[in-house]
Amino acid sequence: MDRLIYTAMSGANHTLNQQATVAHNLANVSTTGYRAENNAFRAVPVFGDGLPTRAFVVDSTINADFTPGVMQTTDRDLDVAIRDSGWIAVQLDNGEEAYTRNGSLQVGPNGILTTQNGHKVKGETGPITVPPDTRITIGADGTISSVPITPLPNTVAMVGRIKLVDPPQDKLVKGADGLFRLKEGGVAQADAKVRLASGTLEGSNVNLVHEMVSMIDLARQFDMQMKMLENAQRNAQQASEIMVVRA
Repeated sequence: MDRLIYTAMSGANHTLNQQATVAHNLANVSTTGYRAENNAFRAVPVFGDGLPTRAFVVDSTINADFTPGVMQTTDRDLDVAIRDSGWIAVQLDNGEEAYTRNGSLQVGPNGILTTQNGHKVKGETGPITVPPDTRITIGADGTISSVPITPLPNTVAMVGRIKLVDPPQDKLVKGADGLFRLKEGGVAQADAKVRLASGTLEGSNVNLVHEMVSMIDLARQFDMQMKMLENAQRNAQQASEIMVVRA
């Protein structure tokens, strides 16, 4: 009977964790470049004296869904989307390199090119600085060119090139901030094969219908596990009553 209690108790607990993941996916259904998270249950034995028959149910985020999102045309000069596979490299405040598919860029007050979340877009030699009073364009290979607004609008200058990478998907891990990093640390090498689409953003790859169905299914699973605990309690009480009568 205690095997039932261990399984149902841990299953109910981790069902709540899965519901949190699904809720997180639903909350990011409109987040640019968001990659949905996948969860799975697995059985883990309980180790210790007298516990060889017990098993816990454990929930784990097995990976992220790397399916491309829908491309949305914005015609904004600072909006870019990655065609097929690949990532935009960003530099965090602590100097760490991370990767994102969110190509909604902006120029900060200090002229540094950043994402909408304030992460510095990394170039070939570090963060990219855009000259003031210029209009910039981003090429398919990540090259950033600036054109002065006045007085010579025909003067084009190359500002830098966005670092584009394409490491294997199984080498990436998603952080709590939504950015991806290499599992073993370090930085990925720039990949010249990665291409950008200017004036376009990639939408979230969250399947709204699938996530809603998952939320309903998880709610039913939780109810079932709670009923299993109630049955275990009722069986234990009945067994105790029988033992008292026989005594």
